[in-house]
Amino acid sequence: MGSLRVHWYIIYSSSTLPAAIFWNMFNSSYSSRIFIYLFQKRTAFFYHHPPYVLMQPKPEFTSISPGNLVAVTEIDLGALSEIYDEMEIYLSIYMKSASTSDLDASRSFIASRFRAMEKSLPPELRESFRSTVSLAQEATDSPSWKGERLRVILASSPESFLHVYRMGLEAEPLVVLDTSPFLLPLARLRDDYLDYGLLLLDSQEAKLFVIRSRIIEEMGGSSIDLMNKHKKGGWSQMRFSRLRKGAIKSFLTQVAEDVANLDNLQDMRGLVLAGPGEAKGQLMELLPMQVRDRVLGLLDVPMGTIPSELGKMGDQLALDNERSVSKKRAEELKANVLKGQLSAYGIDPVRDALTHGSVNTLIMLSNYVVPGWICEKCQHFQEGNRPEVCPQCGGRTSQVNVLEELYELAQRTGAEVEFVEEDEFLQSIGGVGAILRY
Repeated sequence: MGSLRVHWYIIYSSSTLPAAIFWNMFNSSYSSRIFIYLFQKRTAFFYHHPPYVLMQPKPEFTSISPGNLVAVTEIDLGALSEIYDEMEIYLSIYMKSASTSDLDASRSFIASRFRAMEKSLPPELRESFRSTVSLAQEATDSPSWKGERLRVILASSPESFLHVYRMGLEAEPLVVLDTSPFLLPLARLRDDYLDYGLLLLDSQEAKLFVIRSRIIEEMGGSSIDLMNKHKKGGWSQMRFSRLRKGAIKSFLTQVAEDVANLDNLQDMRGLVLAGPGEAKGQLMELLPMQVRDRVLGLLDVPMGTIPSELGKMGDQLALDNERSVSKKRAEELKANVLKGQLSAYGIDPVRDALTHGSVNTLIMLSNYVVPGWICEKCQHFQEGNRPEVCPQCGGRTSQVNVLEELYELAQRTGAEVEFVEEDEFLQSIGGVGAILRY
C-alpha cells in the first residue's frame, strides 16, 4: 500500500465536542479533547490531512464507489482502521437495500437518526454534519442494483471522503457519527464470508467457481470425451470398461494437479467439492494432503445445478465450517486460560496485550456490546461506567463500544480477529479473549 509515514497530531477542540455518537447503542456525552497522537498512516491510497490550522486548503477528494457489487474481502479494513480525525466528522451508514420496501424503511430510519444527531451536536459541528449528509445523499437515495442487499456509506465532507459499497450480504441498519469510520459490522461480515472455491465435477467434466460474498465467478473448466455405449463388433465389454476407468482416473488426476497448482487457494477459506456420483471422493484421494486439508466439504448435486443454487449451498457449507473453526479457537483460548498458557481475557488485559503487539488472535463474541469509555486526552479506554474525568490524566471522557476500539487496535497491530456466535466460557470472561504470540 505504499510507504509508512509517522505524523504527530497536536489537537485542540472546544469543550462541547462529542467524542462519538453511537445511536444504536448508547447516549453520547460531550467532552473536550487536547492530546498528542502518534499515528502511522499509509498514504498511497487513503488521504489524511496534516495537523489542523486555520485556512487549511481542502483535501483532495477521495471517492470509492465501484460500479458493481463488491466482496467484503475487497474492502481494505486495515487501511480504513487507520483513519482518524480530531472531530466527529466521519458518518457511517449501513442500510438494507434488497428491495424498494427495504430502501424506504432504511431511508426513514436514517432520516430519523440524522434529525436526532443534528439536534444533539454543538452548533459549531452542525454545518459540517449537514455537508457530510449532503455528500452521502445521492448514495442513500439511489435505487437498488440487481443482487444488492446491503449498502455501506462512509462519508466525511471536511475530509472530502466518500466510500460507497454495495454488497449481496445482510447487516442490520446502523448510523454512526465518529472520529473514524465504524467498521465492526464489516469485520463481522468478513469473518463469515471469506472467499472460497467450489469445484463442480463428475467423471467427465469439471468446472471451477470462486464465490466471494455471494458473487459467483466461473474461473474455468475441463472435460474428456468418453464413449458411454459399447457398440456391437467393437471392443470387448471388459476392455472398454478398463479403458474407460483409465481415462477417468487420468482426467481426475489432471484435475487434482490443476487444483493443487491454484495460486490463490491459500488466500481462500478453502474448497467445496460438488457434483454427482463418486468422482468427488475419488478426487479427494488424489489431492495432496495440504490441499485435502483445505476441503470444506462435499455436496451431492447434479452437474446441471444453476450457479446461484450452488452458491447458496456452498455458502452454508462454508459458514458451517467457519462456525466450527471459530468454536475451535474459543476452545483453544479456554484451554490456554485453564492451563495458564499464552492467553489474555477481559477488556483491560486484552487491550494491554494488543497495545504491546503480543496478540496472535483476538476472539470476540459476535453481536456483543461492551459499554465503556475512552479518554479524549490520552486515548485510554476501558469498560464500565464513564467517569467524568480520566483517572490516568484528568482528561474528559465519553462513552464507546469497547469492542470497536479493540477491533481497530487489532487491525493496527496485525492481530487476527475471530468472531464467535455463542460460547458460554467466552461470555463468562466478558465476551473477549486473546491467544498470545508470546
